[in-house]
Amino acid sequence: MTVQFRISSVALIDPLRLYDLLRLRVDVFVVEQECAYPELDGRDVEPDAVMLWAEEDEQVLATVRLLVDHADAEADAASAADALRIGRVATATAARGRGLAADLMRLALDRAEGRLVRLDAQAHLEGWYARFGFVVDGPGFLEDGIPHVPMSRAATAH
Repeated sequence: MTVQFRISSVALIDPLRLYDLLRLRVDVFVVEQECAYPELDGRDVEPDAVMLWAEEDEQVLATVRLLVDHADAEADAASAADALRIGRVATATAARGRGLAADLMRLALDRAEGRLVRLDAQAHLEGWYARFGFVVDGPGFLEDGIPHVPMSRAATAH
């Protein structure tokens, strides 16, 4: 009955647990938010990608994905190699309000220490991400019919 936090590359996750993680993301983003899009985008299997999740009693309650950000790869290869991207932040309906996504964000940001971190926040969550030091760094945009804002968090000291 204790929440456990996990971090792993996709290759090392037990297949049944991986299924649960991906099912949670589909349940939240595709079903609940009614966004028909390719949830399995190929980025989960990149060599440096990790998934973080909270589980309790063998149930996945929340998840976050941390990737190397390739946004500036052509413009500035050195900074692109250092930047990370957080995404796929999702919490199961029954587990909301427990602070699990915030706990996972803190774990992801601890792992990203010393590096620039970017994310695309749903606009209504801008204030939530601001609690972790993220600031809007570009114009808002629509993605799958949902308003988003690009946000970044400056590299922190080691």
